[in-house]
Amino acid sequence: MTKPDILASAKSAIATELDGVNALLAALDGELGAAVIKAVDLMHKTRGRVIVTGMGKSGHIARKIAATLASTGTPASYVHPAEASHGDLGMITPADVVIMLSNSGESAELKDILNYATRFSVPLIAITANAGSTLGKASDIVLRIPTVKEACPNGLAPTTSTLLQLALGDAVAMALLELRGFTANDFRSFHPGGKLGARIKHARDLMHTGAEMPLVTQGSAVSSGITVMSEKGFGCVGIVDASGKLKGLITDGDLRRSMSKNLAALNVEDIMTRNPKTISGDLLSGEVIELINDKRITTVFVVSAEGKPEGLIHIHDLLKAGVS
Repeated sequence: MTKPDILASAKSAIATELDGVNALLAALDGELGAAVIKAVDLMHKTRGRVIVTGMGKSGHIARKIAATLASTGTPASYVHPAEASHGDLGMITPADVVIMLSNSGESAELKDILNYATRFSVPLIAITANAGSTLGKASDIVLRIPTVKEACPNGLAPTTSTLLQLALGDAVAMALLELRGFTANDFRSFHPGGKLGARIKHARDLMHTGAEMPLVTQGSAVSSGITVMSEKGFGCVGIVDASGKLKGLITDGDLRRSMSKNLAALNVEDIMTRNPKTISGDLLSGEVIELINDKRITTVFVVSAEGKPEGLIHIHDLLKAGVS
């Protein structure tokens, strides 16, 4: 194959899968949509966990769906069909709901879980393209994905079909997330690590507080402001009034722009930027760095509802915490 041929093949695969996703989206306006509503309601009301299972490529998708559900407020576990036949069936209880993935609905490896769910009246949701299959007939709810062309030119490797399984699983997980009122704060509890964990820390978790904050009161000489700015090392100093409210900010840039003035004869309010941009301690760190980048600033004060400084965040604090 030439390089253009390779690219054409790759684009053809994506185009085929895109057609499949569009078919799935259209199906949600019909019977599939009604089934999704029932499935989400069932999972929302269950007293136990959502058990997700599948074999082969469907099994890999099932693992991802279980992980997404678990991280977004729906307790979920993946159970491998082969391991289930050797004792892991004990992980499934009548209080649970089972989601079983099989494009054909006839995967022999799923038989033991299927029989177990039927025997102990464990609600069963099928994600399959064949509603008339053994799996489809045994399930309480069938989420029938459209029969689509695989991206594999031989029509053999599960590609488009597994993409639709994943997309439908994500859709159900997101519907459950919204139904539960699951927030970024809740997500933080389940995902404290990595870049996602860093982005959902609050501003108050990263800010410098107390004596670390560079602050002077109105009426102070510019020289005093420069001294505090130098001592604290943030490249700025906040100006507060007698009640402790933040009234302005002086940065290195403000000093450079005022060099033509007689700074020794000026007070801080003569050169400060009034009503500087501030944030709440509840703001997520991901939003803080977006604000800093958008406003082209390097520091921002965290203030209370009364406008009093509670802390200060420098862009280096965000980068050090892994927020980007």
